[in-house]
Formats: sequence, structure tokens, C-alpha cells
Amino acid sequence: MDFVAWFRSVAPYINSFRHKVFVVAFGGEVVADGKFIELVHDLNLLASLGVRLVLVHGARPQIESRLNEHDLQTTYIRGMRVTDAAALQCVKESIGRVRVEIEALLSMGLPNSPMANAAIRVASGNFVTARPIGVIEGIDLMHTGEVRKVDTSAIRSRLEQGELALLSPLGYSPTGEIFNLTLENVAAEAAIALKAEKLIFLMDTQGIEKSAIDSEQALLLRELTVAEGKSLLKEFGRKTVKLAEDAQLYLPFALHACERGVSRIHLISRHVDGAILQELFTHSGIGTMISEGPLQNLRDARIEDVGAILQLIEPLEADGTLVRRSRELLEMEIDRFVVIEHDRMTVGCAALYPFPDDKAGELACLTVHPNYRSAGCGDALLKAIEMKARSQGSKKLFVLTTRTAHWFIERGFLAADVGQLPKVKQGLYNYQRRSKVFVKLL
Repeated sequence: MDFVAWFRSVAPYINSFRHKVFVVAFGGEVVADGKFIELVHDLNLLASLGVRLVLVHGARPQIESRLNEHDLQTTYIRGMRVTDAAALQCVKESIGRVRVEIEALLSMGLPNSPMANAAIRVASGNFVTARPIGVIEGIDLMHTGEVRKVDTSAIRSRLEQGELALLSPLGYSPTGEIFNLTLENVAAEAAIALKAEKLIFLMDTQGIEKSAIDSEQALLLRELTVAEGKSLLKEFGRKTVKLAEDAQLYLPFALHACERGVSRIHLISRHVDGAILQELFTHSGIGTMISEGPLQNLRDARIEDVGAILQLIEPLEADGTLVRRSRELLEMEIDRFVVIEHDRMTVGCAALYPFPDDKAGELACLTVHPNYRSAGCGDALLKAIEMKARSQGSKKLFVLTTRTAHWFIERGFLAADVGQLPKVKQGLYNYQRRSKVFVKLL
């Protein structure tokens, strides 16, 4: 039954992800340490669910190894390698080898494995037009470049044919030059150009971890808005907080992509098996998610919310905490409900039943998903109902409850008896449930 409950819980994600473009970016370390096989299994699962995948790979460790073989040394400026002609040759060789290895692993189809009957087709090519970075801090970066344009029509054509697009950190100019790019630049610009639903960075840390300058303890930031991310970078610039090297590289590009229309950016650990699945198909995720604005949204319920409300209240109806409501009744009374969403998923609801002759309102069906009961959703719903009751002329709000008396007492409700309820409600009171009555003056 745990499996059945879990499988049902991921249905909303599966429905919302189908035919959406996800850009997944990972460094050459994922291939070098053998972790890419596990990643392939998860990518295959996403592809089988109808997700359109664009992979962007790096090759930094492979390039470093190749440079060492030739006794070549390079320097970095703002996280970008200074690429001369000799280094560019090593870059091309290393990226070519990594790309071939990735394509080989994506072609697996062993029976009795997660790749059985997978048949993933990979499209790669000259999808990225680049231009030279030029001179930074007085140093010419030579063959190091940045994305100028992404051939979205060519990539979309391949995606619509069921292929997976693979982008390497190389770009080409109209004059035939080759430029060494950073994977974060390619990934961000590809996600923006393709209007991707998600951009996912696999990194060495759990996500964006923030720590005080004099502390070794890091706090994982589960959610960030663009404004909060920019503020964090400013704190880092003032040297009041510490950020891991990966965070320094990826966070500016993640914020840029989010500002330019990418719906969600996820930064997760490459060291956790199944990290992408855990991040995408669970309420809390395991890394950092970046969005343009706050993820929590409270609004009036609509008829299409009935199914989500039923999912929230059914477990509480089953254990007797709430009175049972049929779908038909919910549909008739949907205008009495407000819902709270987290990342576009309904995680809480509440209803207001007015008694205008008594200038009172009944708070009913206040329910929050267990994963969000410590996130302030209940208080937000209560505040919304109180405001709605005041706007309707109510002077007091009452609630009947069997299990959550203390929660209401802590929020200003006082114990009352059945005789203090509106006359109509007194006639409907169920003495078998023996619900406790609480009233709050508005």
C-alpha cells in the first residue's frame, strides 16, 4: 500500500512533465567516476514518461588529464579556462571522447535492466553558434567563447521525433572557428532558447549551501527566489558568507536563466543515486530549487480544484477527523473554498460557510498536506478565511473540531458550547461526533 500511495502521489508530476523540455547539465566528473550509468537509468525513465531531454555535458577533468599528458598548463579567469591553440586541441580531443562515451552508455539496452527496450536515440551536432569572450582583466582568453545563438528549430525537430539532444561545451562561429565554452553557459542559454520547463545542474554539493564566513557548518537552501539568489551573491561578494565552488559557478547562470523565462532551476548532488527522481517526484526534493517568485500561492478555489481537495481531505475523512463530503457536494460548494499551492500543487484548503443573520461564519475543512504542516500553510489559510469573513460582515468565526483544539486555542479561539452557535447550525450539530466548539471574535 505504501507503493500504491507513492505511485498515485507522483501522477500530478507525470501529467505536468509530459512533452516538457528539461535541460540536464553535468560535469565530466559524472562520466569519469562511473556515475553516468546510474544517471542514464533515470534519464531513460524520464524519457519514457514523455519528457523531452536536452543533455549538456562538461569535460573539465578529462581536459586537465589531456593537458597533463602534453605537459601543458592553462590558467582560469572568472572560472573560464584561457584556451590557446595547443589547449584547444586537447579540449577537442577530450570533449569528443566524452561525447562518444556518453552516446555509448545511452545506447545500452540490456535485458533485465532499467535500460531494457529503451532504444534512446541521441542527436548531437553544431547546434551552438559561439563568439569569442575576448579580453578580460587584461588577458586575452583566445579560443574561449560564449554562446551567441542556439539552433532551437533543429533541436526541437529532434526532440519531437523522440530523440535526446546532446550538447557539448563547444561552439562554432560562422567563419568556421571553434570555441571552448563552459557547460553552465551552454546549459543556461539552451534552456532559455528552448523555453525549457526545467534546468537541472548536477553538482558536487547537495545544492546551494550557505555558511557563515567563520563556520564550517553549511545550511542547504531548499528554495530560492531570484531576488534571494542575487542577495546571496552580494553577501558572498562582501565576504559575509561562504559558497562552494560549484555554487559560485552555477548560481549566476541559474538566476539568469530563471529571469529569462525558465520556469524552475534545480541544483542537486551528483553523488546521490536517483537524485533527479527524488528532486522531481517528491514534495520536498533533495536539493535547491530556484523560481522567479515565491512558490506559495493562496487563491480562491476553482471547479478544477475539486480532485485535489478530495485527495487532501479523504485521509482525514477516513479517520473521522473530518465529516465526509461527496464530490458532488464539493462541486456545488467550491466557491466557499480557498486553496494554497506550493509550486503549482495544491497542498492545503479551507472553507467558509456564512451565517449572515448571526453575523458569523464557520471555518470548515481546514486541511494541509502532512509535508507542509510546518511551513505556515495552516496559518495562511486561517488568515485568508478571517479576511473573507470580515468582508462578508461577520463579527465572529466559529469552528467545530474533534482533534485540533489546541491549534485553534493557540490562534485566539475560545472554547464555547453548542448554544452559542447560530440557530441553524445548532439544528445540524451531530451529537454523536461530540465536536468541540471554538469561537474567535473578528
